[in-house]
Amino acid sequence: MGDPFLRTRFALPTRPGTFLRRQRLLRHLDRALRTPLTLVNGSAGAGKTLLAADWAAGLKEPVAWLTVEAGDRRPGVFWAYVLQALRSGGVPVSYEVGFPADPSRVDRGLLTALAAELSGRDEPVVVVLDEYDRVPAPEIAEQLEFVLHHAGQGMRLVLVTRTEPLLPLHRYRAAGELTEVRAAELAFTPEETVALLELHGLTLPVPAARTLVDRTRGWAAGLRLCALAARESADPELYLKEFEAGRSAVADFLLAEVLKRQPEETQDLLLRVSVLERFCPELANALTGRTDAEPLLLGLHRANAFVEDLGHSWYRLHPLFGEILRAHLRVRLPGLEPELHRRAARWLRSTGSLPETLAHGAAAGDWGFTAGALVDDLAIGQLFTGLRSDDLDQLFSRMGPEAASPAADLVRAARDLSRYDLDHGLAHLHRAEESLNAGVPDAFDVSDTSGLAAARLSCALLQALAARLTGSPGRAEKAARAADELRHDVPAHLLDRHPELTALLLTHLGSTRLWAGSFEEARAALSLVTGAPGNASTVLPREEAMGLLALIDYLNGWLGRAERKALAAVSEEERFSLPQPCGCGIGRLVLAAVAVDRDELGRAQELLDETEQLRRATRDPVTAAGRALATARLLLVRGHARAAVEAADPAVSAAVASPWATSHEALVASAAQLAEGRPQRAAEALQGVSGDQPACAVEAARIQLATGHPGEAIDLLDGIRSGGRSGPAVTVRAALVRARAAEEAGDTATARRLVAQALLDARRERLRRPFLDARPWIRPLLSTAPLQELATGWLTSGPAPRGGPARPEAPQTSPLVAAELSARERDVLERLARMMSTEEIAADLYVSVNTVKTHLKSVYRKLAVNRRNDAVRRARDLRLL
Repeated sequence: MGDPFLRTRFALPTRPGTFLRRQRLLRHLDRALRTPLTLVNGSAGAGKTLLAADWAAGLKEPVAWLTVEAGDRRPGVFWAYVLQALRSGGVPVSYEVGFPADPSRVDRGLLTALAAELSGRDEPVVVVLDEYDRVPAPEIAEQLEFVLHHAGQGMRLVLVTRTEPLLPLHRYRAAGELTEVRAAELAFTPEETVALLELHGLTLPVPAARTLVDRTRGWAAGLRLCALAARESADPELYLKEFEAGRSAVADFLLAEVLKRQPEETQDLLLRVSVLERFCPELANALTGRTDAEPLLLGLHRANAFVEDLGHSWYRLHPLFGEILRAHLRVRLPGLEPELHRRAARWLRSTGSLPETLAHGAAAGDWGFTAGALVDDLAIGQLFTGLRSDDLDQLFSRMGPEAASPAADLVRAARDLSRYDLDHGLAHLHRAEESLNAGVPDAFDVSDTSGLAAARLSCALLQALAARLTGSPGRAEKAARAADELRHDVPAHLLDRHPELTALLLTHLGSTRLWAGSFEEARAALSLVTGAPGNASTVLPREEAMGLLALIDYLNGWLGRAERKALAAVSEEERFSLPQPCGCGIGRLVLAAVAVDRDELGRAQELLDETEQLRRATRDPVTAAGRALATARLLLVRGHARAAVEAADPAVSAAVASPWATSHEALVASAAQLAEGRPQRAAEALQGVSGDQPACAVEAARIQLATGHPGEAIDLLDGIRSGGRSGPAVTVRAALVRARAAEEAGDTATARRLVAQALLDARRERLRRPFLDARPWIRPLLSTAPLQELATGWLTSGPAPRGGPARPEAPQTSPLVAAELSARERDVLERLARMMSTEEIAADLYVSVNTVKTHLKSVYRKLAVNRRNDAVRRARDLRLL
C-alpha cells in the first residue's frame, strides 16, 4: 500500500509512575507460557493493556507486541503487521514465509509457512495482540486459529480484548489449553485500592476503600480517575466517599469510550434502562416502546460495555455507568425519568415483583398506585415484620398528603400504629374504613373483588393491632371474625405468600385476650402462630407469640415451661440474625421474672437492662405490665419498697382493666405497706385481689397471714379456682402459707409435711424466692434432719456444725435449663472446652470467625453466661459435654 509501519504499535505501552504491579495477576498470567492461548478480557479501562505490558516486560522469552487498530480488519493488512511485530520482537521471519501483497486477502501458503517456521522454534514466541476486539472479521479469526494450531509449542498467543474472540474457546478450555483473565480477576481488591491511592499520595482506610470498590466494582480506570480528582480536592477522603459520578472525569471517560461508540437506538436503550437496578429484554422494551432489546443487550454484554449478565436473561449496569447514564438522561431527555419509573412499576406489577414495583412506583411519585400495590398484594404486614420493614417504612415516609385513597390511608395507619402513634393511626384507619365500607368504585384503587377483600383484610389486621394497643378485647374479637370471613374472598396464593398477615393478626388477638385474663383462649391463638412453619417474614410475630405463651406459663406458676418458651423466643431472633433485642422483648422480661423467683438478681437486672430501649418505644399494655411485674418484684426483693410501688404501675391506658395486672399492682402496694410497718393498710390494699388469679391470690394470702389474719389467708387459698392449671410457683407458695399457719397454730407435724412437699416441688424448678421470703419462720424447720437434706445444695449451703445454729441460706446460681443447642453450637462448645481460640474454631469448622462469634453469642445466651469458662462449666453441669 506504500504506507510505513507505525513503530509505536510494536512497542510495549509505558506504565505510568502511579501504576500498581499486582503480583496475583502476574502469577496468573505466568500460566500463559504453558497454554497455547491466553485471553485477557475486560471492559474499557479495566487495566488489561497495562497488565499485559507489565507481564510481557518481565519475560525471558521473545515477545511480539501488536496494538491492533480498526484498519487491520483487512486480512492482508493484519498479517503484514503481525509479521512486522514478530521481526520487531526479535523473531526473524524468513523470506520463505513471504509477505501479503493484497490488503484484502492473504495467501494460505503464507500462513502455512509461518506456522511451520514457528513450530520449529526451540523456544516459543509470545505474541500479544492488544485491543484485538477491533478486528471482528471471522476470516481473520479463522486464519489466526489455523496458525496457532499448527505452530504447536512454538507460539503462545495472548489476546487482550473487550469482546469474546471468534475462536473455538470451548475446545481450548476443555483441553486445558486456555488461560483466562477476566473482569472478576482484573477488578481491584480493597487492599489493592489502598495501595493504588498511596501511589497517588492519598491515604484511605480499608473499610472506606471497600465502599469505593463496591461503587466502582474495582474498575481500574475509575479508581485512577477518582484518585487524580481527589488530589485536587480540599478533602480527598470525603471526595472519594461522595463524588458525583455524573460530573467527573469518570463520566467523560465512559460517555466517550462506551456510550458514544454505540448506535443511536442502543444509546437510547442504555439511557432508559439506567433507572432500573436490573432488567430483562421485555422490561427494557416496555421502557423504549420498541422490540429490539434482546439482541442489543446481548451484544452490549458480549462487548463488555458495562452491561453485566445476571443469568436467565436478566442484566444490570455497572454501578458507576448507571449513575453516569442517569445524570446524562436528565440532561438529554429532561422530565422523562418519572415516566420511565411509572412504566417499569406497571410492568413489574404485572409480573408479581412487589419490592421493585414499590421502589419504581415511589420513584415515579405515584403514591396511589404504590400504596395500592402493597395493599392489593396483601403485603401490608411487611411494614411490621420481616427483614424489609425498615426499608418499606422509609420508602412510604416520602408519601405526601396529596395521595388520597383507602390504600394510602391504610399505609399511613400502619406506619403510625407501628410507631404507637394511636391518635393519627386510628384517624387514618377510620378514614380508610369509611371509604371501603362506602363501596364506591372510585374510592379505592383496586379493580376486582379480591383486591377489595385484600384491602378489607388489611384493615382487619390494623384493627386487631389497634385493639391490642388500646387493651380492647371486644374490638380484637370483632376484627378476628371479620378476617375469618374475608379470607374466603382472597386468593389462596396471596395468603400463602404472606403468612405474616395471619401470624400478626393472631398474635394481636392472643395478646389482647391475655390482657383480659382469658389465658386459655389466648394460648389457643398464640399456639397457632408458633405451630405454623416459620420464615423471615414471621419471625417477629413468632418471637412475640412464644414470649406471650411464656408469660402465661409464668403467671400460672410454671417457671420451667416459661423459661423454655422465653429462651425459644430469644433464639427465634438469633436464627435470623435480627438486631437484639427486637420485637416487644416480652421473652426477656419473662426470663427476668423467672430469675427473680430463683434469686438470680444480677441476671434479672441484666435482662431488664437489655430491654430498656424497647421500654421507651413500646405502648403495648401486656409488655408494659410484664415489665412492671418483673421490675417491681426485683425492687421489692432488694428492699426498695417505694420504688417498687412506682414501678408496679404499667402506665398505659386501656379500654378494659387487666385482672392479673391490677392484682399484681395491688400486691406490690400491699407488700410495700407491710415492709414499712403498716399491716392494716397492707391488708386494705388486697381488697381487689380475687381467686380467679391463683398466683395473685396466694401472694395475697401470704401477706394476710403476715399481717396477723390467718383466717382470711386460708379463706383466700380455699377460694382459689385454678382448674388444675397452677404450677409449682403457685402450689409451693400456697403450701408455705398453709405450713406457716399450721406452725403458728402449733401443728408442727403438718407444717413439716407441707414444707417437705414444697421443697420437693421447688427443687425441680430451682424456685428459691418463696423460701427466702419465709426465712424468719422457716429457718428452724429447715435445720431439722429430713428437711435439711431436701434443701442442701440448691437452697442452703449444707448442714450446720454440730451443736451450732443452722447455717444461713446461701443459694448459688445453678445452671439454667438450656434451650436446645443446635448441632453447630454443640460443635463450637466442644472446641471451646478444648481451649481453642475463636480463630482456631473457625479454621477447624471451615467457617468464618464472625460465624463462630455468632454461635458463641447464642451459646452464651442459652446457657445464661457471659464468659467462655462459665459456658464450659455450665455445659458440664448440664451434661452437654
